[in-house]
Amino acid sequence: MFHKIDKEATLLINSIHSDFFDVVMIFFSNKKVWIPLYIFLIILIIWKERKKVWLILISIALLILLSDQIASGILKPLVQRLRPCHEALMYPFLHLPDGCGGKYGFVSSHASNSFAIAIFLFLYFNKNKWSILLLLWATIVSYSRIYLGAHYLGDVVVGGLIGVLLGILVYKCYKIFYQKTFYSEKAL
Repeated sequence: MFHKIDKEATLLINSIHSDFFDVVMIFFSNKKVWIPLYIFLIILIIWKERKKVWLILISIALLILLSDQIASGILKPLVQRLRPCHEALMYPFLHLPDGCGGKYGFVSSHASNSFAIAIFLFLYFNKNKWSILLLLWATIVSYSRIYLGAHYLGDVVVGGLIGVLLGILVYKCYKIFYQKTFYSEKAL
């Protein structure tokens, strides 16, 4: 039953398209396009954190590593759920403006990575305007994966949830380590 609803929701989202949004969604799905955003965020973190910048950057690197490995390194090969564009019964009904991608799609690495970063920075920036924009960015990136026919809705939702959980977990670890490091330096 869930798989049927997932397929229907995916086909519905994928069927609402235009030439303009094809370009927009391909843009948001392209990981290389994220590089300027990452550079901007690193500059913002360096400006805000100056003293302990190494700790936040290590936390973000760990977060990306965990998110990507859980999604692509563990779950995709373990579950082996075909992407919608690789399923013979789905393929004829899909709009695929950017090709298909790898064989397996559960879970979406794009959703996992973008939500992990967005949630971590949402907490780090104390829920300010920048962090709200990051949540919007993660949502658009995740939506783009369904729009482009690369993932089922369920792939994206579960990937996003993994990202949210990892973002919270790594942020909590960062805060604990930051407090221990900060207070131990004060004591010296």
